[in-house]
Amino acid sequence: MSMEEKLERFKEIIDQHHRIVFFGGAGVSTASGIPDFRSSAGLYAEDQHRQLPAEEIVSASFFQKNPAQFFQFYFDKLVYPEAKPNIAHQFMAQLEEQGKNIQIVTQNIDNLHEQAGSSHVHHLHGTTEHNYCINCGRYYNYEELILDESGIPRCSADQGIVRPDVTLYGEQLDMTVVDQAIRVMKEAEVLIVAGTSLVVYPAAGLIDYFNGQHAIVINNQPIRTNRIDPLLFIQDMTDVFSVLS
Repeated sequence: MSMEEKLERFKEIIDQHHRIVFFGGAGVSTASGIPDFRSSAGLYAEDQHRQLPAEEIVSASFFQKNPAQFFQFYFDKLVYPEAKPNIAHQFMAQLEEQGKNIQIVTQNIDNLHEQAGSSHVHHLHGTTEHNYCINCGRYYNYEELILDESGIPRCSADQGIVRPDVTLYGEQLDMTVVDQAIRVMKEAEVLIVAGTSLVVYPAAGLIDYFNGQHAIVINNQPIRTNRIDPLLFIQDMTDVFSVLS
């Protein structure tokens, strides 16, 4: 099937169905200038220049023992308040505007889907937009964070540490969110997978719950999966969505 034929088939599938799940990985955010962890230019590749690997720094145990170091890395490497939604975020938001039931299941911790206008976003690993005091549980959005002299966000009520509501290494995923993701996977007619090689578990295992007829995968590298037989685009995600928009 030629590229033109695949793009036409993609359009037909979208036009003919209502319940669509978009399952996004790090590649969806890298197109907005947010680095990933695993690519040759990602955070893991920078480990040789650090005393500690990124995976250790963003672990629950490191956060508890070294909050100042954790937040220095967090604000420098994981939070990108200037990032803007790209064509993938915009395309999915446009489909929702057209009246389709669009459910976003994302492994990313930014809120670019929400910025683009998507209403139903399931953050498997949490989001940097949501933060809470570890003492009293008081909620803060990102813009409300107040840092002390060590660069640690503090609660205005009790001066407790305010941590991001993201899943750190060594922590379990929020099962409420996982259950929601499983439900929308089961109900979907169409699954679009973008920007992920489906190697990060347990998140990648969610596609096992997809029972629909049409799966579409867009990734710049080949993926290995026996669970779905997708319409496959091995190319830059932005190129595909730019043509469709």
